[in-house]
Amino acid sequence: MRMIRELSCASLSPFLRGEGAVRRLFLISLGWIIGLATPALAQPLSLADLATYAAPDRTQKLLEIAKAEGGLNVYSSLTSDDLAVLSAAFEKKAGIKPQFWRASNEDVLQRGVTEEHSGRHSADLFDTGAAGLEGLRRESLLHPVASPVFAELMPQAIAPGVWTGTRLQIISAAYNTNLIASKDLPTSYADFVDPRWKGKLTVETDDIDWFATLVTSMGEDKGVKLLQDIVAANGVTLRKGHSLIANLVAAGEAPLAITTYYYKVAQMKQAGAPVDTFNLDPTVARVDGIGLSNNAPHPASALLYMDFLLGEGQAILAGREFFPTNVKAAKSIPDMNIVFSDAGKQIDDGVRWTRLFNETFGRRAR
Repeated sequence: MRMIRELSCASLSPFLRGEGAVRRLFLISLGWIIGLATPALAQPLSLADLATYAAPDRTQKLLEIAKAEGGLNVYSSLTSDDLAVLSAAFEKKAGIKPQFWRASNEDVLQRGVTEEHSGRHSADLFDTGAAGLEGLRRESLLHPVASPVFAELMPQAIAPGVWTGTRLQIISAAYNTNLIASKDLPTSYADFVDPRWKGKLTVETDDIDWFATLVTSMGEDKGVKLLQDIVAANGVTLRKGHSLIANLVAAGEAPLAITTYYYKVAQMKQAGAPVDTFNLDPTVARVDGIGLSNNAPHPASALLYMDFLLGEGQAILAGREFFPTNVKAAKSIPDMNIVFSDAGKQIDDGVRWTRLFNETFGRRAR
């Protein structure tokens, strides 16, 4: 910069008045000098720089960069209704309208891996279940993030390191209140062996993490035998999709579901559906969350959404019957004995757990 300052207007004037090649050569050289003198901080921030930027002006800097990005793509397994509420609140706050591709946890993982192998990078964020996020992490598709908001999260939310928990997914039993009186509900898993539950029980077809966590907490041999006894005595119908099962319970087609998502049944109860939840000991829960794509096309926008979801968005999740991971969101977990599933361990031993699940519930291996 000293070199530029020493070039006075008087010394430059002969070149500026010059014609043709002399003038062009001078202007090219001047541009080269200025380029060398530009401070390094003026260069665009890399994905790694953005993901770990923690200065007091973090939000403002991300907003400035996001204005030029022109989009935000989130692959999510949340329901459309929940995404619509979150999207509206984020757009009002940041002026950015997220575009969501919604699918199951398994499909979010599959699409992320497929696009990576094909060289197509559309996703900025993956917002899904622990198993999907852990799978993406193992495929090296997620980028580490450090946010000031992490200090406000429960320990289980940041244990994975690369992805971050935004909500607890509590797996509760649910029943149709028109068909079953609360006084007649089972008080333990062993009660499901009673013949009065014959033909009335449903389990989600992919709740292998629930199965593995539950029987491990009971003692594997004892837990597997108990579930096998329930199936042998009364049968258990397998249905795909927690939202579908909640609707089947409300319609009376599935009088009692052993595995539903607490938040979904609570939402339906608030809306007047004849459904309610109850919890048995132990109750299985997992931490669902969000991860930044290694090849995010809109990284600043993605980080703004992550900060929003872990900050102000937690109150929105709480209002929609989720249990947020931010301890400041002030939504207490029901009085229950919760055991957390471990996605990493279940992936490592997934073949065995899937086989045991299939054998227990009489499902043919896929």
